[in-house]
Amino acid sequence: MKFTEDHEWLDENDGIVTVGITEHAATQLGDVVFVDLPEVGQEVTKGEEVVVIESVKAASDIMAPLDGEIVEVNTALADAPGLVNEDAEAAWFFRMTTTTPEEMTDMMDEDQYKAFVED
Repeated sequence: MKFTEDHEWLDENDGIVTVGITEHAATQLGDVVFVDLPEVGQEVTKGEEVVVIESVKAASDIMAPLDGEIVEVNTALADAPGLVNEDAEAAWFFRMTTTTPEEMTDMMDEDQYKAFVED
């Protein structure tokens, strides 16, 4: 797994990158009450807003961590957005293919991310 400074996790498997938010981000958000997911087939650019999350505390955007195309969304979150709070790693938001897989090498690994959130 790789992690971004925006508290997203990425897990690449056979060219498909699964994206979600970390436990740290889910805790900071509080109880998630709504998730607006992207469309399958949507082309995204790194840094572009892809998901909107609303919680009892605030609304937050999830940005595309890489350039590519959305190939699957976690439709279970539409009916049960609280899954994000129950298990942030299991409650992924979308899966994508990427045209820039080399950018993942510059992202944090788990130990680096833990050190990042402790600072």
